[in-house]
Amino acid sequence: MQHAAFEYLAARDVDEVLEALARGDASVLAGGQSLILDLKNKDACPGRVVDINRVAGLDTLIEKDGYLRVGPLVRHRTFESEAVGGALGSMLRVIVRHIGHPPIRARGTMLGSLAYAHPAAEWPVMAVTLGAQLILTGPHGIRTVPAQEFFTGPYSTILRIDELLTEARLPLLPDSTGTGYAEDRRTTIYPQAAAMAAITVTDGLISAAAIGLVNAGPCPVRARAAENTLLGGPFSDSAIIAAAEAAADVDASLGTPAAADRRAIRVQTRRALSQAREGM
Repeated sequence: MQHAAFEYLAARDVDEVLEALARGDASVLAGGQSLILDLKNKDACPGRVVDINRVAGLDTLIEKDGYLRVGPLVRHRTFESEAVGGALGSMLRVIVRHIGHPPIRARGTMLGSLAYAHPAAEWPVMAVTLGAQLILTGPHGIRTVPAQEFFTGPYSTILRIDELLTEARLPLLPDSTGTGYAEDRRTTIYPQAAAMAAITVTDGLISAAAIGLVNAGPCPVRARAAENTLLGGPFSDSAIIAAAEAAADVDASLGTPAAADRRAIRVQTRRALSQAREGM
């Protein structure tokens, strides 16, 4: 079987990456865990593959000004370690263990997952749930986009063909935050339904709540109704049950999932919130 040929470019710096992207019909190669499969299945037929693995400075992982700043060459497996501390580090360690399997985590990248925008992927929902800021670099400069506005549909974002996603900025979480992640995965590497939570308790009451739903719609779903049921009250069993009901009945309706999926969302939200409470 004959496959379409493409030009391969091992870029040396960001300017060379942007120059190649500006010519159009190009795909960026970082970890390649999605791109290689798409090439094999002919779901992607770029004229040029731009390899960024030799570009210095793209593997940055630092805490600065209240954010964890993640570069496009930071691999999934980095978050399995203690590289990131605090409540955010705990959340990332829980989530990353559910991503694919070890070979995927060894090569794949967080920013690659964000740019690919699979509707059932964990990192896009994490970015939306935490209110991350995404840094896009193109020929006309740099723009900062809230994660909530970045995703426009399955495999679709506002990233332009001549732009590179150069950084994700994840807000650091207060020490009094408990985090959790739970999913229903059957036979695929992606979950059928999942939920994640970051809940902050101050003086015995919930002062901040962030809940995200995985595979609950065409774009990542931030469960605002579920969050609102929790704010200002104790982190009790009844609060967890009410939030899970809201996530399934109100928030999940944004993506109009099937009734069976809503039941799964209810269960996974309850599990994620229970983990968050236990982790405090």
